[in-house]
Amino acid sequence: MEWLIWLLGLYMVFGTSRTTVVYEIGESAGDTTKLAQWRLQSSLAVSRNVAAWSLPGVDDSSWYQVGTRATVMAGLLENGVFDETTLFYSNNMETIIGDTAKFEAPWLYRQEIWIENKIREGEHYFLRTHGITSKADIYVNGVLVAPSSVQQGSYGGHTYDITEHLRDESNALLIQAYPTNYLRDFAQGFVDWNPYPADNGTGLWRDVTISKTGPVSISSPRVLTNFRKPDGKPVTVNVIVDVTNHEDETVNGTVQGSIRSDTESFALSEQFSIQPHETKTIPMNVMIEKPKVWWPAQWGSQPLYTINVNATVGKGKISDVATQRRFGIRQVDSRVNSHNDTAFTVNGSPFLVLGGGYSSDIFLRFDANRVRKIFQYMLDMGLNTVRLEGKQEHPQLYDLADEMGLMVMAGWECCDKWEGWDYNDEAKGQKWTEDDYPIANASMLHEAAMMQTHPSMLAFLIGSDFWPNDRATKIYLDALHRMDWPVPIIASASKRGYPKALGPSGMKMDGPYDWVPPNYFYGDQLGAAFGFGSEEGAGVGTPELTSLKKFMSPGDLESLWKNSDQNQYHMSRYDSSFYNRALYNKALFARHGAPVSLEDYLLKVQMMDYEATRAQFEAFSVRQNATRPATGVIYWMLNSAWPNLHWQLFDYYLCPAGAYFGTKVGARLEHVAYDYEEGAVYLINRSLEKEGPRIVSVDLVDPQGKSIFTKEVTVNTTPNASKKIIPVKGIYQIMDVAFLRLMLKDPNTGAILSRNVYWLSAENDVLDWDNSTWYYTPVTKYVDYKALISMPTVTVSASLKQLPARDGLAQVQVVLSNPSATPAVFMHLSVINKKTQDEITPVFWSDNYVTIFKGESVTLTAAFSGNWSDCEVVMSGVNVKRNILS
Repeated sequence: MEWLIWLLGLYMVFGTSRTTVVYEIGESAGDTTKLAQWRLQSSLAVSRNVAAWSLPGVDDSSWYQVGTRATVMAGLLENGVFDETTLFYSNNMETIIGDTAKFEAPWLYRQEIWIENKIREGEHYFLRTHGITSKADIYVNGVLVAPSSVQQGSYGGHTYDITEHLRDESNALLIQAYPTNYLRDFAQGFVDWNPYPADNGTGLWRDVTISKTGPVSISSPRVLTNFRKPDGKPVTVNVIVDVTNHEDETVNGTVQGSIRSDTESFALSEQFSIQPHETKTIPMNVMIEKPKVWWPAQWGSQPLYTINVNATVGKGKISDVATQRRFGIRQVDSRVNSHNDTAFTVNGSPFLVLGGGYSSDIFLRFDANRVRKIFQYMLDMGLNTVRLEGKQEHPQLYDLADEMGLMVMAGWECCDKWEGWDYNDEAKGQKWTEDDYPIANASMLHEAAMMQTHPSMLAFLIGSDFWPNDRATKIYLDALHRMDWPVPIIASASKRGYPKALGPSGMKMDGPYDWVPPNYFYGDQLGAAFGFGSEEGAGVGTPELTSLKKFMSPGDLESLWKNSDQNQYHMSRYDSSFYNRALYNKALFARHGAPVSLEDYLLKVQMMDYEATRAQFEAFSVRQNATRPATGVIYWMLNSAWPNLHWQLFDYYLCPAGAYFGTKVGARLEHVAYDYEEGAVYLINRSLEKEGPRIVSVDLVDPQGKSIFTKEVTVNTTPNASKKIIPVKGIYQIMDVAFLRLMLKDPNTGAILSRNVYWLSAENDVLDWDNSTWYYTPVTKYVDYKALISMPTVTVSASLKQLPARDGLAQVQVVLSNPSATPAVFMHLSVINKKTQDEITPVFWSDNYVTIFKGESVTLTAAFSGNWSDCEVVMSGVNVKRNILS
């Protein structure tokens, strides 16, 4: 039969000239080759005999060429069929894709493979997938080696022995990826976060590799330690590998290798004897007398150890080489406290989670440099944790988290096939059947193996909105335990229910997801600052005008401020509760007044966004050791999959705006904050070591700069704790609006550790808690900040100074001084490219959107990529005219 497929294939598709790239795979046992330069084509554009396209020598020169991985849409973008700039502009993604029938049929990925040396007895070749969306048939040289009934799921990693199907020299591989349906398939989707890509993420979104081994193969190593607290005691490191015998006879050999740090090396070695076709788990122990402890970035350094191991047979002949792994020595624990809230510890210390929900790129493109910039932004904002809800991404993401000291909460996503449980009546995902459990098993085994050694792992959530049923829970737990999972396993991100095997999740998912006022977070219901909020936020994150112009037409921009209830294509999906800015705009217009221009609208927007994120992160920090403590919060969301108008702390173009700088203030390690409900000042300390006396100064002034209340006190700060300092007297004396400045100083050095300015009314927004929905709490009375816009214009002096470059970034210093009695309110500085007038990104400001009192000087610094000579700094504010600094 095979020869017939060959002949038929040659007859149907062989060409006289072709430009197919032939990829040479490893020559030595232990070599692993990441396949690249795939050819991509729709099954509608080729002959129906799919198997024939997996024969070497056929003409695929007319097919698209893509790199190591690409979904269908990513591949079309890579080949210029679509252009991202055009596709993301206005509603073009809905109108210019054209005929969508091509995305409703399978797509083919083809690769030719060259084996230089003759395949010998005792040699084996393994094809490894790491997840193909949504499922695929895999052919080698005309033979179906993996049907789509097995190769399923975005995270369904599998290993296929293809030795018997390979030939010396020329070979071909074909993967037929079937179209994805988020409600039917175990895919990586976007729920209601944004419009769906035309292909629903179909294709090779992760790498495919071919490995050559001898008689036995070896798994990636896993690591367990007996480390509990950083007390300087020796640590036993247990390195675990699985060795598989692929022969029909017993094989004897040795697993050997090393653990290395920057300064030390420890040998590993263990002999084995494995029966035919048996897999045996091999543990190896090493004692490290003086362990280097890995810490989250805000608490310490991130030393990493590297493991290299191989399996030898006979007289030391290498049979396989394991993937190199790194690990860190640390301990993560969690418990559900007496309030039924989850609380984490890292290296024995209470760890207040302050994080954001990460989104993959809308076309599942992965750029490690971009992720690095996102993580740099997180650290700059003071965040310590990234949550991946069904966005497990690639090993490089976890490598970066390890290196940079960010914790990672991974887990499955909500609202689609992943949560198709009989008791879930909120989502439309198809209910699980008998065929689904093996897919879940393969997915969990693969992801656990990928993540196991990473010290950045904080937890894995096996459910999001809903908990898995008992059978799925057992599968997940068995897989995690099989991979020696070392950190907490949590049932879900909500308190709706839980499987008996795990108990309560201790996490709440009670909203908000749309706008609420800052005093919301100081309440005692729903998403207020108590317990662990697994995903919540005021629905803010509006980009600056320079970014908006990149993806919104003039008509879109006009509608943005003139038609407050208009549906917005660059929000969520059309069937979402978040498809417009109606709730947000209602509050904005009531609190700040109806806008008179787009610029006026965006200024007020940034004030409200700043206010919202600052309040959320401050409140959870203020209450870290309250009677019912706040144990963590994940802001919804960190970043967006494409240019978006909300649910982000910085925009798609990596431009920080009000939400970013509100977070940066609210999540400071040492800080002074205002409790809107109690009317009091709190001292926050989230460090492990900072202690001793601190000076807290409080100044409340009216719009003319006249003092309403002033007080300075000296207090002691305590690591990992917050405390009430003083009430702010004079709040009820405010006529229209006033400004509250809080300063935290080190009395020994005079250094300002935190500076924080609020605009306040005599009364708070009034919340109607009883009529809350799952995504917001209504406001029956709004505060009135309209007096802000009528404040007299002030002239602020500004001096600009170029600083020496640092870490490859240009640096500039700006000193702002206000000689006027009237405060200079919400002053924004941006680094602009002189030629394009776009804001330079990424950019790292020490502070921004600052309000400066009479006689006060504030020094700000910015670091950014590029040449300073190509840039300029632009300054503007509520009552400060736009000015280009030079």
